[in-house]
Amino acid sequence: MIIKPMIRNNICMNAHPGGCELNVKQQIDYVRRNSPVPAPQRVLVIGASAGYGLSSRIAAAFGAGARTIGVSFETPAKGSRTASAGWYLDQAFRKEASAAGLEHKSIIGDAFSHQIKEETVQEIRSMMGQVDLVVYSLASGIRIDPDTGEMYRSTLKPIGRDYRALSLDSRTGEVAEATVPAATEEEIAQTVKVMGGEDWELWIRALQEGGVLAPGAVTVAYSYIGPKLTFPLYRDGTIGRAKDHLEETARRLDTALRDSGGRAWVSVNKALVTRASSVIPAVPLYLALLYRIMKEKGIHEGTIEQCVRLFSEKLFAGEEPPVDSLGRIRIDDWEMRQDVQDEVERDWEKITAETLPRLGDVEGIKEDFLRIHGFGFPGIDYSADVDIQARTDDNGAG
Repeated sequence: MIIKPMIRNNICMNAHPGGCELNVKQQIDYVRRNSPVPAPQRVLVIGASAGYGLSSRIAAAFGAGARTIGVSFETPAKGSRTASAGWYLDQAFRKEASAAGLEHKSIIGDAFSHQIKEETVQEIRSMMGQVDLVVYSLASGIRIDPDTGEMYRSTLKPIGRDYRALSLDSRTGEVAEATVPAATEEEIAQTVKVMGGEDWELWIRALQEGGVLAPGAVTVAYSYIGPKLTFPLYRDGTIGRAKDHLEETARRLDTALRDSGGRAWVSVNKALVTRASSVIPAVPLYLALLYRIMKEKGIHEGTIEQCVRLFSEKLFAGEEPPVDSLGRIRIDDWEMRQDVQDEVERDWEKITAETLPRLGDVEGIKEDFLRIHGFGFPGIDYSADVDIQARTDDNGAG
């Protein structure tokens, strides 16, 4: 079938397999140009099919030759409906890893469940014995408690009062004011349950109890802080409460893992266009300003550049990673540079529908929004008929 982007309410409902494959290939090419990338040789990535999780897996596999297991929850094509972008991205990774002779396994299922944790432990034991690096990059709006079966939903809302701000439509580039109502206590608690550190801790416990977490193993979870401009909705809102819980979990895990020489870290990463950030009021507008400024300064990065720098300069540089006052690794350091944020704040006050095309990289935002779903890549003929069912069954070494 011929696939064109189908977008509703700033959410892309479909994906293009050819564009997703090119996305993966371009990331691999970047890693190869910057190889070798220091990383352990036995790696588990939880949330491995897109974004920072996929880039972490690519950096470890193609930069360090690591054996990798990736866990993700994605949907294949069904009837005339395309597979999810993450499904096609994972298929592309497996294809390229097999061609490169890299040992790998993808486990598709609910990472919050005990079943998938048990399946992963068995696969680690069979494939590589133990893991030396566990990357936790899970992003989900829903979590089912593995013990009670109760469903929890995360929300992105301010706490204490409603939030009003200008917002940017990532698809059209239009600017409008948006209002987000304040969260209830129940919404705060549910968001922490979904996006806090509880599941990360359950994963580490399952790996330890299964005997597959190697002595000296490192685990890292990804987080975001952002500028003061977005604090009312993000860091001071429901998601911020969840991130606080994630960071508390990191400190607890770090204490426990130190006994065997291991460590646990939270890495605070750069703001980028994602499926989630595209629907958050104020964030796409902030990203438009940020992209222009960072590109002009020559310091703009995507997920793969961030992951390579995280591994090479922070996590595995041969010494204790530099951290902030709360013990967090800051790979958002270039975003949060004083000169960058000063310019963002200056331009934020000037934003109108008329000035945005000059002040913000609207085209860059729209391009990234499309590309995370496989659209908008030069060299891809989007008028061509493609097989949406195309997949690889190769799940091991090439």
